[in-house]
Amino acid sequence: MNRLVLAVLVPNLMMALAACATVPTADLQADQAGKRFDPPASGSGAVYVYRPGWMALAKTVDVGVASGYHAALASNTYMRLEGPPGPIDLTCKTDNVTDRQINIASGETRYVEIAMIGGLWGPSCAIKEVSAQEGQAAVLRSKRVVPR
Repeated sequence: MNRLVLAVLVPNLMMALAACATVPTADLQADQAGKRFDPPASGSGAVYVYRPGWMALAKTVDVGVASGYHAALASNTYMRLEGPPGPIDLTCKTDNVTDRQINIASGETRYVEIAMIGGLWGPSCAIKEVSAQEGQAAVLRSKRVVPR
């Protein structure tokens, strides 16, 4: 009986792992640089956008910034954006589209979580600003992505 269970379970588990979403990640040096949490350049602000956890492994979330940056975030990935102070419009898209504006001051670093929420008709995304402590802990567990 155990062999029959393994014969069925192992191939299904392998297919599930193969279906996990992947995205282009930055090289090790860029990832480590992002995890130093250096302050932004003079006259600029920074925002880390990350997606934690393992929910909906097979689905990426498209994240857009009004300034033109776009990236697909898989589970446990992040990107760092730096630019002039002011409002930053963020958008995440799965089976829904969610928008949020974050205001960045000069010299400031903010942290934004892109969360997957299970729903009756499929997963959706939510944008939530978090504390520096929570954001940095999540970034340290993640890999940096390459924006498109």
